[in-house]
Amino acid sequence: DSTERVWAAINDPTKHVVIQTAPSVRAGLGEMFQLPIGTNVEGKMVAALRRMGFDAVFDTDFAADLTIMEEGNEFLHRLQNGGTLPLITSCCPGWVKYCEIFFPDFIPNLSTCKSPQQMFGAMVKTYYAQKMGWDPKDVFVVSVMPCTAKKFEITREDQCAAGEGIPDVDVAITTRGLSSII
Repeated sequence: DSTERVWAAINDPTKHVVIQTAPSVRAGLGEMFQLPIGTNVEGKMVAALRRMGFDAVFDTDFAADLTIMEEGNEFLHRLQNGGTLPLITSCCPGWVKYCEIFFPDFIPNLSTCKSPQQMFGAMVKTYYAQKMGWDPKDVFVVSVMPCTAKKFEITREDQCAAGEGIPDVDVAITTRGLSSII
């Protein structure tokens, strides 16, 4: 449970706290508050997050689009240059870990692209932080994802685009975790 880390970041005036939500969260979150299954609570969710003190609220969809474009480019590069095929997505950390443990021969088939969660965090801690004039160390990224494997993904050593051991995403919580925070 990373609730305390989220609140500590929000209450730290030196931190710029950014949150990203996966698309399914806007529907699943309503169920936590006894709304009919599938109710889209995106507006209510964003309003709640802003009132709680998040400095910026984003949807992971943008990063998913970036990931698709990068995987497409990687596929074309492999296809044109005799690279390892088939190309297998690396968007699911559960699948990546499963492949690493049980099918290591297929590791070269995995895409080198980060998942949308990680690509978003990398963009916030590099490009966005630079545009806003922030030190990446002062940016705290929270992601809300439907899968607990995303909690593991943020701890991988290769997920630090800003360098110096600064993780792309600082905390990953589930939809249930978000409902608890709200």
